[in-house]
Amino acid sequence: MDTNEIKKVENIRKLSVRYFNTLKPVTDKTDMYTAEIRVLNYCELAYVISNMLKLCILALDQEAPEISETIKNPSINVALVLEIVAQLLPLDEIELLDEMHQMLITDSQELNKLTTEKV
Repeated sequence: MDTNEIKKVENIRKLSVRYFNTLKPVTDKTDMYTAEIRVLNYCELAYVISNMLKLCILALDQEAPEISETIKNPSINVALVLEIVAQLLPLDEIELLDEMHQMLITDSQELNKLTTEKV
């Protein structure tokens, strides 16, 4: 590996440390990761799970105009479900992809420049 390639690999390692934040490795298992959601307490966690379940019930039973009366508090807080989904988006990792994409574009441009200069 030449010096330039080594620098690129080191740069990618630095970027990965800075940006790979969404998935955390599970300590007792290999190839397993966790993604966290932030909640205030157990009540909010239960509320989130309940809303997700109710939304899934509605999605599966398309003929039912509303949640069954057997479920306590049948209203669905869709905004809360979407907030949780937004928390799980790997935004840091997406920034890393942008950085790596820019590196590839720069490398490609440099390679094209060298190729056209030789001709």
